[in-house]
Amino acid sequence: MHPPYDTAADPDRPVTLDRREGPYGEVVLRRRGEGDPGPGTAQPVFEIIANGCFLMDTSDGRSERLLIRAALNALPAGRQAPALLIGGLGVGFSLAEAAAEPRWGRIAVVEREEAVIDWHRTGPLGRISAAALADPRTEVIRADLVAHLHSGTTAERYDALCLDIDNGPDWTVTEDNDGLYSPVGLAACRTRLAPGGVLAVWSAQPSSAFEEALRNAGFTGVRTEEISVARGVPDVVHLAIRGA
Repeated sequence: MHPPYDTAADPDRPVTLDRREGPYGEVVLRRRGEGDPGPGTAQPVFEIIANGCFLMDTSDGRSERLLIRAALNALPAGRQAPALLIGGLGVGFSLAEAAAEPRWGRIAVVEREEAVIDWHRTGPLGRISAAALADPRTEVIRADLVAHLHSGTTAERYDALCLDIDNGPDWTVTEDNDGLYSPVGLAACRTRLAPGGVLAVWSAQPSSAFEEALRNAGFTGVRTEEISVARGVPDVVHLAIRGA
């Protein structure tokens, strides 16, 4: 039985709300701050930790939202109801941003961790994603993203792939994810994109080597957008286009 989501504790230290072992290792949901503050007070911050590595939290969300906006802005003008695949549900900011935009058509989210999906459907992360999960355009696919992109049984193409499953191409959560940024993985991304489609990859830091890998994989319009954060170096979104 998993710990209750309303565990009380000292607000000055993180509280572990749930901890699970899965096929890819350990995933943990933590909370900083009070459990359920009233209107006008500071909201608690929820954190996702994978195998001891901090992934993301609910303190900001600007870079996750920009990931979606940048992909939409990079699409050819006039494209109707573009289909979007989001790699990684995370804390839900990317999905919430997509569902708030009526121009998107189908919104598929690929998430491999059952725990993360549960934290959104029945846990505290639902405050971010509940409306998006109820949107009829949204579909949550429980699968490994790398395997999903390579799946021979799923030939559907998307107009945009927005990927946020690691801290960046040079800092992956598990070794299996390295394949996503390899020539074979980028070829799979390109195959899954419709002509003129956009690949957008979130990263905690820029990577000139990844930009070169995108060009070598046949993508055009490769560029990097910076997103200012409260502390430290800016996050970035790597963008690339599949030619016609």
